[in-house]
Amino acid sequence: MLNRFMLIVVFVPLAIILIALAVANRELVAFTLDPFNPGNPKLTLTLPLFIFLFLALAIGMIVGSLATWVKQGRYRKLARQRGVEAENLRQAVRAPSVPQAPVQGSAQGSAQGSALPKPTN
Repeated sequence: MLNRFMLIVVFVPLAIILIALAVANRELVAFTLDPFNPGNPKLTLTLPLFIFLFLALAIGMIVGSLATWVKQGRYRKLARQRGVEAENLRQAVRAPSVPQAPVQGSAQGSAQGSALPKPTN
């Protein structure tokens, strides 16, 4: 339900805006990588403006995603450590208990056994 809501409310208007932007910016523009000789055809790329706009948007999203991923690395590391610790604790609880050394004297053994609560079902 939430996915359908996101699709309708966010992505459909965004798609409409991007399509309108592409239609409005169809003219060819030159993008050059040589600041000292802008007329150099070897380092100049001529494409419609909307392609440059979409490339800039995509590169910005990728760089932002990578920056977020790097910044949140410490939280992922902490989550991994806590997951390993939780799994170790689960295995310790599931493992059969190690037999304890026998208690000397039968009176201590019976007294210890009677001090434990009885399980209820």
